[in-house]
Amino acid sequence: MKRQFALTVLLAAVVLPARADRLPVPSNPIYREECGSCHLAYPPQLLDAHSWLHVMNGLDKHFGSDASLDPARRTAISDYLGTNAGGRKTGVTADAKGQPLLRISDTAYFKRKHREVDPATWKRASVKSPANCTACHARGADGDWSERSVIIPK
Repeated sequence: MKRQFALTVLLAAVVLPARADRLPVPSNPIYREECGSCHLAYPPQLLDAHSWLHVMNGLDKHFGSDASLDPARRTAISDYLGTNAGGRKTGVTADAKGQPLLRISDTAYFKRKHREVDPATWKRASVKSPANCTACHARGADGDWSERSVIIPK
């Protein structure tokens, strides 16, 4: 019995860290098509539902672009993001005054995960900004965000 328990603990110690940095690839085809046409279709878990609602309500001025959608597609994406939003793993995505954060790179989760990245790295032409996740996370689009698969471009 002790041996079986020890084996279970050992397996958990090996397998859980490998899964800790996995976020499911967005499964909604409308979300992948619309949002993924301009940038990575970010895992919905990276913002809470309140933040996603504000992102979706501001599509006409989406970070300097007009990303407006027809009402049916907008509703489908909003419903998907709200249902699959983060919170448990990534925490509440609001500032100190309770205002929703609209940039994933402004969240405490993102900052904690990237605290060792030199600020100059974000400005490299090969990276461009913290929003360009796949510049360093080559397997991010497949749901693998682990540090083991990070390659920081020069």
